[in-house]
Amino acid sequence: MKIEVLYDSVCGLYGDSFNIKYLSMCSNSLKIINTDLNNTPAFLKEDIKMIYIGSMTERTEEIVIKKLLPYKDKIRSLIEKGVIFLVTGNAIEIFGESIYRNGKEIEGLNIFNFYTKYDYENRYHELYLGEYENTKIVGFKSQFSYFYNINEEPLFKTIKGMGNDKSTSNEGIRKNNFMATTILGPILIQNPYFTKKILKLLGLKDELKFENSIIKAYDTRLKEYENLNF
Repeated sequence: MKIEVLYDSVCGLYGDSFNIKYLSMCSNSLKIINTDLNNTPAFLKEDIKMIYIGSMTERTEEIVIKKLLPYKDKIRSLIEKGVIFLVTGNAIEIFGESIYRNGKEIEGLNIFNFYTKYDYENRYHELYLGEYENTKIVGFKSQFSYFYNINEEPLFKTIKGMGNDKSTSNEGIRKNNFMATTILGPILIQNPYFTKKILKLLGLKDELKFENSIIKAYDTRLKEYENLNF
């Protein structure tokens, strides 16, 4: 069973790359394909069960969009077919119509009908507590960008913190098995029950590496988040 990681060398800020590294530790059935910027994506010809892309710099966003633009119809088709996508951090931005930054409009992949606006004077920097299918989600968000006109189902419902912008509790995007969130870092390590759900989507046993320790750490973090004001 193959998972493709897109552009890990430049799309793995904030420890995002450990999401798939941890997932691969949970099952010997997974084969990880790391696709470099100079390589053709494996999803064009191979049977890929899951595709992952993580956080990147603003400059890298433009490069990644140019690399993936020729394949946007294929990406859209894979989403419709139910291929699992996990998109973290600011990688969500490349799937929209446009990114507005420094007075410039950058064309996105236009997979989803939303746009991103950057506000460098008002950086959002905070913990996050949300919910996914009756499972609490903990994480951290740090961003200049805000998302508007998202009509898709949200991935998470916000309990504490900010959603896609300051006016909504909707966080991220979910369509079929496409899952995108602006939470940074190793969300799968921090959220073991969410990871179990992804393992089930992959058709695997929901057994985690270091499960007792991971769940204990999650329980401690969750209790702290629930007691904090943010």
